[in-house]
Amino acid sequence: MNPAPRLLVAALVWLALAMVSISVPALMMPWFWLGCAGVLIALVDALLARLTRPIQVERRLPGRFALGQNGDVRLILRNASTRVVHVEVFDGIPPGSVAETLPWFGMIPAQREVRVFHPVRIMERGESIFGPVHVRTLSLLGLWQRKTLHLAPERVKVYPNYEPVIRFALLAMQHRENPMGIMHRPRAGSSREFRQLRDYREGDPLSQIDWKATSRRQALISRDFQEQRNQSIVFLLDTGRRMRAMDGEVPQFDHILNAVLLVAHVALKQGDQVAVKSFGGTDRWLPPVKGAHAMPILLNHLYDYQTTPAPSDFTEAVEMLMSCQRRRSLVILLTNLRGEDGKELIPALQVLKSRHLVLLASMRERVVEDRFEKPVASFADALQYLAADRYVQERREILASLGALGIMTLDSTAQKFAIALANSYLDIKAAGRI
Repeated sequence: MNPAPRLLVAALVWLALAMVSISVPALMMPWFWLGCAGVLIALVDALLARLTRPIQVERRLPGRFALGQNGDVRLILRNASTRVVHVEVFDGIPPGSVAETLPWFGMIPAQREVRVFHPVRIMERGESIFGPVHVRTLSLLGLWQRKTLHLAPERVKVYPNYEPVIRFALLAMQHRENPMGIMHRPRAGSSREFRQLRDYREGDPLSQIDWKATSRRQALISRDFQEQRNQSIVFLLDTGRRMRAMDGEVPQFDHILNAVLLVAHVALKQGDQVAVKSFGGTDRWLPPVKGAHAMPILLNHLYDYQTTPAPSDFTEAVEMLMSCQRRRSLVILLTNLRGEDGKELIPALQVLKSRHLVLLASMRERVVEDRFEKPVASFADALQYLAADRYVQERREILASLGALGIMTLDSTAQKFAIALANSYLDIKAAGRI
């Protein structure tokens, strides 16, 4: 029980009257009895506040949260007493999360309930804990604030932001993948399997015409093809310290996960299998999954991945993956390339290439590119510019060396990474390289 602002103001007024009563002795006794009456009223108000039944609180959390996205939390506040209650409510949101509409101030009528909806944006993936709900109730005369805690801590799962995956799914249902930037390019013959016969369409190549069916029907008939299915895609995820760099409001690793979800969705839709292997302080393996049920499995596997302070050992990662995945697959190594990686990374990927098709997908820092756009106005700016230029040049040298060895590479910023990776996958499928 804490004094409310109204009680503090009353006490200040009573002290101010003390200065007046000292100057006018006749006012001393009235001032004294006024103070006694005030103390008595405050004590009665405190007793009534203590005897009033506390507010009942119920909290309903969404089934899952997406990283950096608002999730609607519902609080149900019930007033079982016979008088109107003024309350201030603050939910025990996880540390580091954002709830812009809290604290909530309001009035709850007698014998009624109020439902409070407030969005919560959680900025850390994995498991988060909602603590007890804090409620401050104003006493009958508004002289005291009674603080109470309600509800036990609750755990929630915070998943990667899979909004781009959902958006792609909706666009794909309307055959509108292009607005998102994902391009379906013409398929090479080696990447296709026969699907069905159909009527000839203007623009079909002569090699696609089925002449036997044409002679029987006395009309041009074309063969329709679909992409090869049941191929394996393995995501080799770097969870080491290099992936902890912030890019916007979230680390680079969370941008990587968003890209993995999008490409996995596209691959599963194509009928391929998807597997995940992590390295760099973690050693987790999700065997290949396939079908409509695979996306929930993938989400539940990835949602609590965390980066570690450990270095990224590419040689060890390749050895572990070679023992886990023996079938020829498209292996997508997702990392943040460094200039010093060449001596270890190139031999490791050469070993991996002996069995699998390898794509190195490196996410570069947006802050480095911003450095080139910033004008050089001082000696310190010049040093930063040269350091950024050297950093970028080292990356380009490694990527060029890998390209010369026949290893595919992708280098993009976080903002374009997911779409670029999806297009790379579709290009590989179109070329029939898997």
